[in-house]
Amino acid sequence: MAEEDRQIEYIHRYEELMSALSDPTVLSDQDKFRKLSIELAELQPIANCYRELEAKRNAIGDARNLLSEADDEELKEMAREEINAISSDIKTLEAQMTELTAPRDPNDNKSVIIEIRAGAGGEEAALFCGVLFNMYSAYAISNGWIVEAIDSNQTELGGYKEIVFSIEGRGAYSRFKYESGVHRVQRVPVTESSGRIHTSTVTVAVLPEAEVVDIDINPNDLRIDTFRASGAGGQHINKTDSAIRITHLPSGIVVQCQDQRSQHKNKEKAMAVLMSRLQEQASIKQHGEIASERKSQVGTGDRSERIRTYNYHQGRVSDHRIGLTLYRLEEILAGDIDEIINALASADKLDQLTGGSDDGDGE
Repeated sequence: MAEEDRQIEYIHRYEELMSALSDPTVLSDQDKFRKLSIELAELQPIANCYRELEAKRNAIGDARNLLSEADDEELKEMAREEINAISSDIKTLEAQMTELTAPRDPNDNKSVIIEIRAGAGGEEAALFCGVLFNMYSAYAISNGWIVEAIDSNQTELGGYKEIVFSIEGRGAYSRFKYESGVHRVQRVPVTESSGRIHTSTVTVAVLPEAEVVDIDINPNDLRIDTFRASGAGGQHINKTDSAIRITHLPSGIVVQCQDQRSQHKNKEKAMAVLMSRLQEQASIKQHGEIASERKSQVGTGDRSERIRTYNYHQGRVSDHRIGLTLYRLEEILAGDIDEIINALASADKLDQLTGGSDDGDGE
């Protein structure tokens, strides 16, 4: 679809929503009213920009008429100055409009489920799982989002062989989606007495939280088991069988949740993870097609790709997809990751517009 046609389509949809939200039948349906109100709020910046752009175009038309009709040289000079100023405003607004109406990931506004798993490096990798969990949690909280643990397998030293958690909040996926992949850490392990730097890896998977309407699951396809939740080292932290394990028989996907207080809550969270994994499975083929057409992997969420290195000795964080290196490791691990995410989002948008590029430092 041509850019101008897409912009007009957005404006028509905005006008439709304005009309629909004044309809008594919509007002009486709270669920529909809420959904349409959210969509209207998303289109409001586009409508505002469009109105301002139209006003500027009308103003430059008037200035041009004045320039062609005026006999007084002073008036003509004023008209020329006004045309130059308005032309600059129009260019700015047109660029803004292009950005506002660029194609978006339909999952961007969703909450997320994040899975962090230790890779190579044993206990050191497990400890870094905890570091990344704390980094993401701090970033989520700074944005007003809610972090909730779903399942974890903790080690004796306080690390995690794996940890699964949700981040609930509008727009969470748009920020966290670039974190999928292999994260590499280079540091002297707490378990190493000789002071040698070791390299360990951790795998991160970010899934948009699936809505009930997204995935249709046949209850007969599920096997649901209950078991007793346990903590690090096998010590029981619950005397009842409140933990839930769900097996989706057709796909073989197994999920479990033991970090909530009740069996009902554990089942609810486990189902959320299952639906998100099934949704991811259904989109793998589509992602593969996208990846084959684009050299850059910035936005594809490929779990096997090594995306970032955290070097403690140099205080350095390097994102290999876009060749970005920052020397402020402590702040980043404390949750200050906006600079990285903004750079990745910009690179992804540019990649979509240009059809892919071969960026990255190859480290």
